[in-house]
Amino acid sequence: MKHILFATLLLVGCTENTPGDLITVRVHSGMHFDALLDTLVTKEILEHPRLVRLYARVTRKDRKIQAGEYALHKNSDWKETLLILTEGTVITFDLTIPEGLTLKEISEKLSEHMESPTDQIYADISGSTLGKTWALPGPGLEGYLFPDTYRFPKGVSLETVLETMIGQYKSIWTPERLSRLHELGMSERELITLASIIQAEARIAEEMPRISSVYHNRLRLGYLLQADPTVIYALGARRSRLLFAAIDSVADNPYNTYTQPGLPPGPIAAAGEQAIDAALNPSEDSYLYFVAQPGGHHIFSKTLQEHNRAITKIRNKPSNRP
Repeated sequence: MKHILFATLLLVGCTENTPGDLITVRVHSGMHFDALLDTLVTKEILEHPRLVRLYARVTRKDRKIQAGEYALHKNSDWKETLLILTEGTVITFDLTIPEGLTLKEISEKLSEHMESPTDQIYADISGSTLGKTWALPGPGLEGYLFPDTYRFPKGVSLETVLETMIGQYKSIWTPERLSRLHELGMSERELITLASIIQAEARIAEEMPRISSVYHNRLRLGYLLQADPTVIYALGARRSRLLFAAIDSVADNPYNTYTQPGLPPGPIAAAGEQAIDAALNPSEDSYLYFVAQPGGHHIFSKTLQEHNRAITKIRNKPSNRP
């Protein structure tokens, strides 16, 4: 009798059905095959459950179903459906994290694809212990979730996403970069902190090594960095203009490089590979100042007098006058 049923199933599988609309089906971990089959029949994805159940048991496919979220057509071919379910061809999404985002901004990106709201994701990331697990230099995960485009299955856990991004960060530390870091006499945290500032300052990637040289020069001479992005980070929100009153309002904040010497305690955003390489390999210029122009380029200066003239020049441009 079993052979007759199996032969009947093969005949049923050979009948042509026109696939219908896509239906989302979630297979939970440990879900019994009979419960899954009932769902597939109820959603009109498969017919003939008794025969499909027999085939799945004979071929042991009922034990190979993988958990996840699937997009299946109504009136699907049963062989194709079982193949999708056993190979784990789940629904995926692309997650693109641009360079220069803070943890709060990364949390917003994650909330677009995950079930938790931004505030909850940010709280979970801020309280994560993965930094210690992965031996990150800290102080938290800020700056260590590497900006890139990732592909994840729908329903992926936040921990898996974070570990993937941290793993990508770890992979950029090639022997050559580690050797250069040692030559500079900087710690990994210091270097990534500097790279994050360069990332925030630069609008033109080609200028990154020169911006890097300004900060290396100021650090060597014991000058305050006076990097606007660090103050904006201390203030907790982006702004188009940074006024002296705002700088004074966070005068005691360790991230205020107008009042606090040296580098801040940690990165202020996610630096990309170009910014990290610029931090490792500054240009050999002797500039100590730079100011942004409307188009994104900067004017670099060696003295405060030159810098002040550059600021005046930019402010007096017709396009910048009120």
